[in-house]
Order: sequence, then C-alpha cells, then structure tokens
Amino acid sequence: MPKLRVGVVYGGRSGEHEVSLISAQSVMKALDPDKYTVVPIKINRDGSWEGPSIQADPAGNSDLDVVFPVLHGPYGEDGTIQGLLELANLPYVGAGVAASAASMDKAFMRRLFAQAGLPLLPWDTFLHHEWQEQKPEINARLEAKLGFPMFVKPANLGSSVGISKAKDPRELDEAVELALAYDRKVVVEQGLVGAREVECSVLGHNRPQASVLGEIVPAHEFYDYEAKYHNEDSRLIIPAPLEPEQAAAIQDYAVRAFQAVDCSGMGRVDFFLNQQGEIFVNEINTIPGFTQISMYPKLWEHSGLSYPRLLDRLIEIALEKHQERQMLRTSIS
Repeated sequence: MPKLRVGVVYGGRSGEHEVSLISAQSVMKALDPDKYTVVPIKINRDGSWEGPSIQADPAGNSDLDVVFPVLHGPYGEDGTIQGLLELANLPYVGAGVAASAASMDKAFMRRLFAQAGLPLLPWDTFLHHEWQEQKPEINARLEAKLGFPMFVKPANLGSSVGISKAKDPRELDEAVELALAYDRKVVVEQGLVGAREVECSVLGHNRPQASVLGEIVPAHEFYDYEAKYHNEDSRLIIPAPLEPEQAAAIQDYAVRAFQAVDCSGMGRVDFFLNQQGEIFVNEINTIPGFTQISMYPKLWEHSGLSYPRLLDRLIEIALEKHQERQMLRTSIS
C-alpha cells in the first residue's frame, strides 16, 4: 500500500508555541517511515506558515492524506484549525470544531460537565471589562463563594500558562492581572489543600476507552508550566496508587467528560482528589502534550499501547471519522 502523507501542523500563535514544537518533534520522529511520509507544516508566532498548502485543488486533490494538528492553546486547540481542515475536506486527528472550542474555554467546558452530572469544584468566571468596572464586587463575590486559596486561570489556554494560586486578596489581584494578560476571560476555582492530581487518557470516537491512571507529584506547589516542562523533580506515578473503586470511578468520569464535549480521537482528563478521597473533574485537554514523557502517551504505554501504535490508532480514527462525515447528505434534493 502507498504510504499516507501526514501533515503535522505545529507551532502556532499561542503562548504554548514552544510546547507545540517539542510535542511535534516527538510525533514526527515516532511516525513509522514505512507507513507514512511526514510533511512538516509550521505556523510561526506571527501567524505565517511554512510548508505546503492544506487546501485541495479544484479537482479535490491535495498534497496530504491526513493532518495531525499538534497545536496547543488558541489558534490550534480551540476549533480554528479544525474549521479550516473541515473547509478543506481533509481528515484530521482529534476533536472537531465544537468539541475543540468548548473544551478550550474552561467556562463553557465546566457548564457542559455540570450538565452531564460530573463532580466539579465551586468556580466563577468574569470578563476583562467586568474586572475593570466591578473589581471590588468581583473580589467580594469570589471570597464569599470560593474562599482562599483560589486558582486563577485564563479561560482559553493550557499547559498551566498564566495560572496562579492566590492565598489572599493581594495575590488574587496579581493572579487576575496575569490571567488577563493572556485572555479576556478568567476562570477562578476553589483551591484544595493537600489535593492529589490524577490524570486519565481517553482514546476513541464512538466508543471511547480510558487508560490506566497516573498521579502527578509536582516539584512546585502545583503543576505549573515550570514543573511540567523544565523541572525534573516532578514525578509521574503510573499506575496511580488508588483503591480499585476510586480508579474505576475516575475512568468512568473521564469517558463521560470526553462524551460531554463530544470529543473524538484523544483527550486527557485531569482530576483532583481531596483529603477525604472525593473526586473532582478539573478539565479535558483535546490536544494534550505529546512528548515521549508526556502523560497522555505514557498512560497508553502502560495500558499496552506503544507510542508509535498510539499514533497509528489516532490516524485510523481520523480516517474513520472523515469517512463517516462523507456519508452525510449535503443537499436536500
């Protein structure tokens, strides 16, 4: 069989540009050269592209058979590149437009999780102009509703970029200003003292499956950008030391979270456990970190699916999903 031409799109305009470069290098290195011709497509920080066009010619021919977006954060994980690929009628790895957009926005995501009956920590959200106009009222509301400590996050970013833990009103002000430097919307979540952080990888389309679980023991007070990518003292424990009932519940919640946003392909679902063992869904990442040491592929490796085979399966799902879409009617006549 001829080799599939896989366009790996990476880089991007978001604050996670550097993380994307690292993930993409791992993906391109691991794609089996006997099965695939890798076509690198880089998006620079200024939005310019390097590589072949992803558009098909008037006859419907393209230089690519399938696209593997390895773009973290806005302009890559938020439905924008997915919309472009839909318009180009190209198969692509990962979640669709709506699932990507909803999962990227931590406020929308939480509303969908709540509707699905998933357990969440108390949280609140507000916009930049509201903070400027109603700062005292928002501060009072957050303290009354959430209490300290709080985690303050840009609504539309990942890899813990722009996230801070606020322990008092002064730190809250600083944390909000930092988050607003990255996004016009802020999500603030009740902080847990002594919380455990557990993650689950989900893979599939119509019948998604959950991996074994992993626990993160961060080098810092929480699993921030530095702890994720630059501090080797952070530890990943796989499988996570949990009671069988807890592990089963988390895997069930992970699949339900995946389905709640109508995800496809891949998703890493993150959880908190408090000191009493209660489980809370934190978020889903539709394009999680994909280096050899990232949690998403490591969890599947411990579940019996190697890194190269995981890439094979994601491409297979992309082609299956695309074929499914081609069967839909596009005309009423």
